[in-house]
Formats: sequence, C-alpha cells, structure tokens
Amino acid sequence: MKTALFAVVAAVLVASGNAIPTPSNHVLHEKRTSLPRPWVRSNRVERDAILPVRVGLMQNNLEIGEDLLMEVSHPSSPKYGKHWTQEEVHDMFAPSTSVVQEVRDWLVSSGVADTVIVHSENKGWLAFDIPAWKAEELFHTEYHEHFHSASGKVTVGSDDYYIPEHIREHIDYVTPGVKLSAPLTKSKVKRDVHKGHYKPGPFKKQPPKWTGHPWPKPPGAGSLPLNLQGCDRNVTPACLKALYKIPDAHRSDPANVMGLYESGDTYSQEDLNLFFAKYAPNVPQGTHPKLDSIDGGQAPVAPNSDFNTGESDIDMDIAYSLIYPQKITLYQVDDSVEAFTDGGFNTFLDALDGSYCTYTAYNITGNSPGVDAVYPDPAPGGYKGPLQCGAFKPTRVISVSYGVSEFDAPVAYTKRQCNELLKLGLQGVTFLWASGDYGVASFPGDDNDNGCLGTDSKVYNPSFPTCPYVTNVGATRLYENQTVLDPESALQANLGGSASLFASAGGFANYFPVPSYQKVAVGNYLKYHNPGLPSYVANADATNIGEGGGVYNRAGRGFPDVSANGALFRAFNDLSDLHFYGTSLAAPIWGSIVTLINEERTAIGKGPVGFINPVLYANPWAFNDIKNGSNPGCGSSGFKAVDGWDPVTGLGTPAYPSLLKLFLSLP
Repeated sequence: MKTALFAVVAAVLVASGNAIPTPSNHVLHEKRTSLPRPWVRSNRVERDAILPVRVGLMQNNLEIGEDLLMEVSHPSSPKYGKHWTQEEVHDMFAPSTSVVQEVRDWLVSSGVADTVIVHSENKGWLAFDIPAWKAEELFHTEYHEHFHSASGKVTVGSDDYYIPEHIREHIDYVTPGVKLSAPLTKSKVKRDVHKGHYKPGPFKKQPPKWTGHPWPKPPGAGSLPLNLQGCDRNVTPACLKALYKIPDAHRSDPANVMGLYESGDTYSQEDLNLFFAKYAPNVPQGTHPKLDSIDGGQAPVAPNSDFNTGESDIDMDIAYSLIYPQKITLYQVDDSVEAFTDGGFNTFLDALDGSYCTYTAYNITGNSPGVDAVYPDPAPGGYKGPLQCGAFKPTRVISVSYGVSEFDAPVAYTKRQCNELLKLGLQGVTFLWASGDYGVASFPGDDNDNGCLGTDSKVYNPSFPTCPYVTNVGATRLYENQTVLDPESALQANLGGSASLFASAGGFANYFPVPSYQKVAVGNYLKYHNPGLPSYVANADATNIGEGGGVYNRAGRGFPDVSANGALFRAFNDLSDLHFYGTSLAAPIWGSIVTLINEERTAIGKGPVGFINPVLYANPWAFNDIKNGSNPGCGSSGFKAVDGWDPVTGLGTPAYPSLLKLFLSLP
C-alpha cells in the first residue's frame, strides 16, 4: 500500500495557486472538520501527480432489502425458499443503468475521457486515473498529502469537495476525499480502543477429580441409559442428542457441508482424535475438515500451540459428533498476525463475496484501515498474498463462535457489514452466531474494565452481531441433580477470575431497531415482562447511548434469538480432558441442527432453509421454552428468562422433531 501510494503521488511538492471557485450548481457533498490522530495534513499534491479517483455510487433498493429477504424467508410468503443467485443479488442492489449513465455523462462533459472510466465488476463505483489538477477542478477542492505519524504511511485527501446538485443523490462518496471511517463521537459514553482478539474463546476448566466414591445420581437418573445418567456434571454428544431429541445422522449430501468460522484459534487433530475415541466413537479417527484458507489462515497445529485455545476443537467436536458422516469446511481466517485485530469478519465476507471487497455503503468502500486486516501483510510471518476476494463459496450453514461488542465499530461500518449478511441470506445462507458470555456486558476490558458502557460503566453493552439477519444463539445449562428430562436454565456460572460472572449474553441492540419478524415477540416481552430497568431510545447514529440514565435501548433488536446447552461440555484441549462453557458451544449445536434439517429437505427435493428467524418467530411451539435464570452484568441483575421470548435465552432451545416437521412442511 505505501509503495503504491508513493508511486501514485511521486515527487509531491507544495503547489501554488488559489482555491478553485465553486459553480452555483455545485453543492458541498462531504466536509471534514478535523483529522483523526495520528494522521497529519501536509503538502499540497503536485498538480501533475496522477490520482486514482473512485466515485462510489449509491446502492439501489437497500431500503427494501429486508422486505426482499422476508419474501424468501417468511413461512407465509408465496416466494418462501426461492433463494437468489449471487448475480441476482448484485443486480438488485447495484445502481441503476440510468444512474450510472448520468454520473458518467457528467464526468465526460467535465473533461474526463469516456475511455478511461471503468465501471467496477460489482457495479458499485466508477474508477479513473487523472492528474491532481483535473481532480481538483472536477470536485472544486484541494488535495493534500496526509501522513500517519506512527507508521509513516502516506495517503491523499481533501478537507471537502463539491459535486453537481442534480447528481448528488446518486453519489455516496468520492475518494480521494474526506477520510472515511473516523471514530464516532459518543456524547454519553466513553469509547476505549480495544486491541486484541475479538473473543477470548470458550471458558475451559478442569473437571472435578474423582474421589473414589460414586456421585449420587439425580432423581430419576437410574431409569435412563448409563450414558445419560451424569449429564448434570458432564455433557457429552449423547446428552445433547437426548436433550433436543436429535437422531443419529446418516446422510452426507455434498450440498450440505457445514461451515465453521475460526480466527486466532486453530484446532489440533490429536485433540479431535481423543474426543472421537472417548465421546463420539461414530466418528473415525483422523476425520478432519476441508481447509479453506482465507488470507493466510493455517490449520491444524500441534496440541501445545499457543493458537490452540479450545475454540476450534470444541466447534469441530460438537459438529462432527452430531452431523457425521456429513463433512465440514473450515474457514480459517487471517494470518497469525492479523487474526488478533478487531476485524476478521470483513475479510471473511470478502472471501465469500468478491463484490464486498469494493462494495460502497454508508460512506465506506471496502475494508477500513485500523479496523480490518490489510493484505499483503508486511509484518514478519504475515500473509504476503493479496486480499482474497470471492475466493470461496459459502456453505449453506455457517457457525461462528466469535464476537466483539457492538460498540467496538462505528455504526456505518457495522451496518455495511450487516447488509452483506442480508445479501447472503437472500442466497440461502444460514448464519448461527454465538451471543457472548458476560450477560448484559461485553467481556471484561472491552470498552471499559467491566465490559460495560457509560461514564459509570453501568450501561449495557450488546455483543455484535446484533445484525437482525443472523440467528443469534444464547446458552443454557443443567444444574446438579437434574437430568436431560428436566427443563434447562439460562447459562450462569461462577468460573473464577475474569469469568466469575459468566452468563449467556443478551439484551437489545443500539445500532439496529426491532426487525419486523421480531416485533410481536419483543413487544410481548416488554408489555408482559417489563424488566423495570431505566431505558432510552437510541437515535439513528447511536450517539445518545445511556441518555437520561437508561441502561438499555428499549427500541433495539432483541437478542439472542434461540439458545442451546453451553455448560460442562467434555472435550480435549492440549491433550487434556476438560469442561467447557460458553455460547461457543451453543452456536455449533444449532449449526448442526440446521444442517441436519437441510439434509432431510434435500432428500425430498427441497432447497436449504436459508435465513430461519422469520420461521422460528412465527412458530414458538417448536421450542423448549426456558423460564429460569438471568444474565447479570454492569452492576445489575440484567434480564430474566420468562415465558416466551426473552433477552436471555431467546425463543428457547431446539425441539428437533418439531423443527424438522416445521421445515419439511415448507416449500
């Protein structure tokens, strides 16, 4: 990047001349009031330096994107299951031909040769290289060098620019221009820059040592098969199958390979083999996923590797034990250097949809420096290849057990990412995403010491993805003296240290309003089970978080959507047999269930279920309703699990036979 920029603006010198006057038919499009540190404005760009200009065009039909997704996802829609191709999605949201032509006509009439204007493959922007003097004349601005004082990187930008009023509504933004993706200014909350892996991974703990005396069996356990009598202390695949009535898998259609996202953590084959031998003997030794390496991701590693912290191990343990002989694709994202940035999801989406690499929305095009990984990676050991765009096809189901606080990224960045998840949903992709593990807070040290927001660290901090186009998964548990026949409770445990208050994450988004499919459920919760907590209504850019002493956004998208067991799971990590806790376990359980349902639909000639939330919310009878537990945090008791949907366990845990019956009945 640095070399290319210097090549573009080589021999930059201070240029003399007065500011270019602005015609009366031009209007201000963007203006910057200050530069984010540590960027420093420097010399004016030499007039003959060649600038790579990109004019981002407003996406078409984004305002009806949710309606389009509901058409293929809502059970009452005549278009249910009629998922789109990637090309159809691109065409729907691309700027119209007339818009493209109108902007092109303006450029040509202003002296830009038609032969040098390139329309991007995803149809989202026009590109051309012109001298700086011509760009300044075109946009009635001045271009200056901008140096990054910490890294020495250089770029080019302007403080403001103007475009003709008649095409303003068609243009999202121009680059070089006002720098994009600067941190949002929050009026009521304090933002700390969070560095590090976007999730610390599942919590693992040594199981209690056997004392030589048998544990007392829970009441009624004696009538259960031997492998189900101790599920209150040790959860195994057999326990999960019994809890949710999941049958043994027997299908393996190539169309239904399950996808797992991993970044910053890598599985050990030795750990998998030990798990298969002890807890899932139906899975042969040596069974491993197909590796789709994204931007330098590598797997597997040795059991004692620093990159083997348990997340990948348990994701594969759970998925293989429930879906084998079906196969798994591992999306191992980012090299060993960039895997510990707050980005990661963007580089993943880049690899699934090449158009996302250059997609423009909310004044952002492509990845955001300082947030997303940059490739080629110049760091020692970094991936030296180019950013992978459209390198891999998404599987029908993708489970993700990683997250950040919603507040870690600006609203525009997050909404742009959410748009891509909507587009993948239109194509029939189901995302199951872990909700997080610290109740109404993010994990300790994220944004504030206790993971909460506000000057007093008491404002609830929802965990991304709060995007309404994924299925957000919370966690449940059995307590001692309970069996798989007893109702579960919301996951809560005192695991010591930073996890002394370990609870399934849930609450209400600040960045997204309640989606249409969830309005009845959330409305009923607030009407009949009002939590009695001070609240606020977040504005469009979420700059009033915590307003009036509120601790949660009453008008926000509620999460999680569903839940599953996330406590006391037995698995191997670094060759040790441990207990694991967290929503990290619940997401692949749901991912496996949806994969099994897709298998059965495929067997009778039907397509994938795609985005499942509208079906789930319209059919709460297909769940085990969880009515006990809460998700404390931020100095409060958080929310409580109640009848129906709640911001602790969502609609509840899966009743597989009911869900299968439901989805098989749909087209």
